[in-house]
Amino acid sequence: MKRWIWATAIATTAALPASAAEDVTTFTLENGLEIVVIEDHRAAAVTNMVWYRTGAADEPPGKSGIAHFLEHLLFKGTDELEPGEFSAIVEANGGSDNAFTSWDYTGYFQRVAADRLELMIEMEADRMTDLVLTDEVVLPERDVILEERSQRIDNSAGGIFGEQRRAAQYLNHPYAIPIIGWRHEMEELSRKDALDFYDTFYAPNNAILIVAGDADPDQVLRMAQTHFGPIPANPDLPVRVRPQEPPQVAERRIAYADARVAQPYVLRTYLAPERDPGAQETAAALTLLSELLGGSSATSVLGGKLEFEEQRSVYTAAFYNGLSLDATSFGFINVPAAGVSLEDAEADVDRVIAEFMAEGVDEAALERIKMQLRASEIYSRDSVEGRARQYGTALTSGLTVEDVQAWPDILQATTSEQIMAAAEMVFDRRNAVTGWLMRESAEEVMQ
Repeated sequence: MKRWIWATAIATTAALPASAAEDVTTFTLENGLEIVVIEDHRAAAVTNMVWYRTGAADEPPGKSGIAHFLEHLLFKGTDELEPGEFSAIVEANGGSDNAFTSWDYTGYFQRVAADRLELMIEMEADRMTDLVLTDEVVLPERDVILEERSQRIDNSAGGIFGEQRRAAQYLNHPYAIPIIGWRHEMEELSRKDALDFYDTFYAPNNAILIVAGDADPDQVLRMAQTHFGPIPANPDLPVRVRPQEPPQVAERRIAYADARVAQPYVLRTYLAPERDPGAQETAAALTLLSELLGGSSATSVLGGKLEFEEQRSVYTAAFYNGLSLDATSFGFINVPAAGVSLEDAEADVDRVIAEFMAEGVDEAALERIKMQLRASEIYSRDSVEGRARQYGTALTSGLTVEDVQAWPDILQATTSEQIMAAAEMVFDRRNAVTGWLMRESAEEVMQ
């Protein structure tokens, strides 16, 4: 690997006080790069991550899939590294690396021995600013992402159904667009499209460096100053404002039939609020509501009733993830037992939810779930990569380090009254998308 030297930059620091249970320090460089160091000195290893506040929901119209495409292309070389050399160097140093794209963020990470950290930071700084792309690497990689779409979506009944259901959920917001992109637009993505997106969003003032593991915060700051500090901020970074959803006034329904469906099911989702900085109480109530209704087959409201007591379902669940920059969703799934139609399966969910709304929260069940969540939060600290992902996902979704650290206590303080208020707010059929995934057509099912 060729070596290079950056000039030194001056940084402004704003170290947050560490919580009682976790040592977290933050800094901000003059060029806007945010740095989060999560100390865990139990093993001489680190996870190094660079998160960009850009994803599929930030793509220009007509260029769906460009955020994910660029993620692939960042492994294709810089003015210092040949295509594939980045990962080869990581592997040669005993580490592993990968990347991921969502609607609100794109992230890159390496797991290495602690004494290899500066090399990782140096290479990440290099590909933040010096990406080199030619048609010889761009066009074959476009074929790769098209094949990835074929495998994950086009050749999967559930993948097609999920994509169509999400498009029905969002009429105006770009969360309707699949992360991997619409095929007809992916086929037209070009080298210029990738470089335009790169030049716009891949800048220090749109990025977060997260280092978790056996790392000293002051040393991480020094490394970041040396390698990221000289990179200029993008003065033209666009404000992160997306089109928002208009009020939904009527339930939307979809039905998708496919001969490849092994197990038909009903899925309903409602638009729901996301976790907001300094105001996470509603999201906490919805998190606990999802656990109460469908977190565990054996003990949840849906599972206990439909799977065990009545044996009308083989699987039920409720789900909610508030880590989203804009409005997210709350949902249910019901996979009916043999002989139970999708129409009856949908009615079963409605009946059980209506009973829950009439009876309210079981306080003993709520306390049990709170204890489980607290234990899960403590156990999660054993994974430095997991902790880095928690902070990265939260920070790129508009939250702060303080919000992440306050979240466990907010969950514990949530009352049954708050949970029921959140349920009343969300469970409005006019705000829902109900989907059936089936083997037969909708006409055949309803006969």
